[in-house]
Amino acid sequence: MALFTYQKEQVIKKFQRKTMDTGSSEVQIALLTYRIRELTEHFKTHKKDEHSRMGLVKLVNRRKRLLTYLRETNHETYTTLIGELGLRK
Repeated sequence: MALFTYQKEQVIKKFQRKTMDTGSSEVQIALLTYRIRELTEHFKTHKKDEHSRMGLVKLVNRRKRLLTYLRETNHETYTTLIGELGLRK
């Protein structure tokens, strides 16, 4: 259920600040969002997969912490990022 390499590269290219940027908050949040969306689709067919659901909860909490950090440090980037990703805030 992880992202394929080419999908991951596309997400990184779209959200990176400069070349070779793979660890910025924006990139991490975007990657987590795409993984969360894939897991959400997985749960539509596999409703009783509790182990993966716990992983999903961890991913959501990690993304929440990163979003809080980004909102406190750079609010403009935060608002553009949640707009591009389609997140509710």
